[in-house]
Amino acid sequence: MMLSPPFILYLYLLAPCYWAFICQNTGPSSDFRMDGDYTIAGFFRLHSYSTTVKSRPEVDICDRAASVYSHGYHLFQAMRLAIEKINNSSSLLPNVTLGYEIYNTCSESANMYATLSILAQSRQHHVEVLSTFTHYQPKAVALIGPDSSHFTLTTAAILSILLVPEISYEASNELLSLKSTYPSFLRTIPSDRLQVEALVLLLQEFRWNWIAVLGSDDAYGRNGIKTLKEVVAKHDICAAYQGIIPMKGGANSPELKEMLRVLVETGVNVTVVFSNVDSATDFFDMVVQENVTEKVWLGTEAWSLASEVWSIPGIHRIGTVIGLSVKQAKLPGLEEFESAHVNSEKSNVAMCAPDLGAEGSSGGSSSNESTSQGCNQICTRCHSLTSAPQAFDIWAAFNVYSAVFAVARGLHNLLGCCSGACSKDKVYPWQLLEKIKQVNFTLQNSKVLFDANGDPLTGYDLVMWKWTGLTWSFDVIGSFLQKPDRLNINRDGILWHTKDNQVPMSACSKVCVKGEKRMQVGLHQCCFDCVACPAGTFLNSSDLYNCQPCGTDQWAPMKSEICLNRTTEFLSWADPVSWALLTAITLLLLLLAGTTALFAQNLTTPVVKSAGGRMCFLMLGALICACCSLYCYFGEPTWHTCLLRLPIFSISFTICLSCTATRAFQIVCIFKLASKWPAFYRAWVKHNGPNLFIGACTATQVAMCLVSLSINPSVPRKDYTTFVTMTIFQCSEDDAVWGLLYNTMLSVCCFVISYMGKDLPENYNEAKCITCSLLINLVSFICYLTTYIFYHGKYLVAITVLSNLSTLSGIFGGYFLPKGYIILFRAELNTTEHFQMSIQSYTRKSSSD
Repeated sequence: MMLSPPFILYLYLLAPCYWAFICQNTGPSSDFRMDGDYTIAGFFRLHSYSTTVKSRPEVDICDRAASVYSHGYHLFQAMRLAIEKINNSSSLLPNVTLGYEIYNTCSESANMYATLSILAQSRQHHVEVLSTFTHYQPKAVALIGPDSSHFTLTTAAILSILLVPEISYEASNELLSLKSTYPSFLRTIPSDRLQVEALVLLLQEFRWNWIAVLGSDDAYGRNGIKTLKEVVAKHDICAAYQGIIPMKGGANSPELKEMLRVLVETGVNVTVVFSNVDSATDFFDMVVQENVTEKVWLGTEAWSLASEVWSIPGIHRIGTVIGLSVKQAKLPGLEEFESAHVNSEKSNVAMCAPDLGAEGSSGGSSSNESTSQGCNQICTRCHSLTSAPQAFDIWAAFNVYSAVFAVARGLHNLLGCCSGACSKDKVYPWQLLEKIKQVNFTLQNSKVLFDANGDPLTGYDLVMWKWTGLTWSFDVIGSFLQKPDRLNINRDGILWHTKDNQVPMSACSKVCVKGEKRMQVGLHQCCFDCVACPAGTFLNSSDLYNCQPCGTDQWAPMKSEICLNRTTEFLSWADPVSWALLTAITLLLLLLAGTTALFAQNLTTPVVKSAGGRMCFLMLGALICACCSLYCYFGEPTWHTCLLRLPIFSISFTICLSCTATRAFQIVCIFKLASKWPAFYRAWVKHNGPNLFIGACTATQVAMCLVSLSINPSVPRKDYTTFVTMTIFQCSEDDAVWGLLYNTMLSVCCFVISYMGKDLPENYNEAKCITCSLLINLVSFICYLTTYIFYHGKYLVAITVLSNLSTLSGIFGGYFLPKGYIILFRAELNTTEHFQMSIQSYTRKSSSD
């Protein structure tokens, strides 16, 4: 493995401090150590940083005269407890003893010194720069810590060069999940990305979308704010204000006071404080001083249960505090373990008293820590620490405890201890790293395993501060679980600071009612007016700022959140109106068929001859075809029915009208034009005028139909514009007017010709019959046209059928029905003598005129 440039840069920059420190001491050493077959390093903050002015570059000295940082003390004792239990276990690493080296990482340079110290090979005081670290054995096989994300980013980058396993118990920065940059880093606390997801779900749960965001001035706070802003922007939540808590000046900082003033002026009621303990303490101290009350404060796991924050005098007046904390876990025996070691530490102080100022000296120790413990240089005042570990300490200590056991499990599998005895072979960091990534075990009823990013598959508890007078406590009111991400909240267990225990509001605008879109006002999308969505649109929950149009087959009323399916309407076969029309059509067909048979039987009689003879069958056949085309108007429109029904009716009706006009013209010719214009009459008869006229009229109609079908064919079409809630399924007959006008012209022509023969013999006078038929046709057309203008529902098809049926019935009733009546019931009128008498009477009358 080649040495990467960042590592060389670290060594180059830190060499002066490192060798300056080496020159002062007999050798680099941890502050608390115990020997073993394999050593695990631990980084904990136990003291504050010394403010002494230095005359030359050197490693920062932790201020050991200051009081012990109790939280860090409990954590490092948890590591000692874990190693003691592992060493006393007969099933885990049965014949192997673990040792430890614990460093006080109170500052960045102290953290860097400790990192380089654990990389030094055993019994050496330096780190060798090699071309490959595949067979490099550092002093420690793994590292537990540190607690700060800021320190961990440096440590993880260096340890990843050698692939030394590092398991942090409190570093939650999401950047550490990048395996391309930090391949050897793992942790037992969830990533800040997961914490942000939980906070966003909490904001959504109570509909808080107008918030302020504060963060500490370090990697934890800055990256937390950045991630939070990215996520809330996707969930319609606006940050009215964001700020970084200044580190300088403490709780009396003028910058901090100004920041709080601006925060209050924004008018937000909910503030997310993504901060470490120190900055959170300074901030809430200022909140109490400025008497900021009746607000909701959302905290992260770093400070939500820290005693440094809740013990601030007067903090119970600030409002409601809800925070996230690591999942509850019990660590039995920690308090007893610490108490048992107090006497040992007191004697350790006496033994090391002459060397309290020495940074590096520490005696060796054996596996029996209680009798051969080296000098406790980081805990010269630990014996004065009498406070028992609180819930926050115990839950964080369990993360340390589980991290040590994860290393032990990985080492157990690497050394082949499953057979009953461990091999005690050389352990290279990259080998152990692979085994730790694969661990999966249960510890104190909690699962310990890592995902592909080295993060634990755990969640958070949702806690709320509770005050009884001036006594502080907390309640667990819910939990956050991942995969899938979900937040469970017990609303009944929440006690708000508001009157009547109502959920505080924190929104720039009122909530829009259903079906009202948001119209943004100002720069923030959370500030808006509400506008109702118009009919035909709906408000999609994925986009609250735009009304989405409904689909073609859908509809929606005003202020709708969904689209409803339109009902498709057409004249079905089962409709009662259809049954009535179908009965009438069938009856007319039967009458036409019966008349055809009757005329065939009486073809040689005068009545049939006067009606046109064999031409009657052409007329009756055309009427039958036209009548059959009416069946195509029922049921769901199809391509075939739409294409055929109009041409069939138009052509058939044209044939019928042209035959009627021809018959009327022939009678007029015989009685009037033959004597006045004999040449015209001879030409009409010679060139078979009736057939030419009928053929020409029919051919013209056929040509018109073909042109219409080729240019704009009638096809099934859905009408979405007429009605809002329904779709009319019908045939498109946009060019039907041309065929209608043509047949109207033929009707007028037929009427004129028949009117010319109004004074002909009664048996040959068709004017009355044709006039009656055409009158019925005209009335039907006017009724249909009027209805078409004012009505466009599904029964418009029924009206069309009724109009066509009336027209066909009028022709049949006016032309054929009287002749059929004579044949059946007035046989005395159907004789040659009767017709000759009518002709003679007409001739005498004409002569007298």
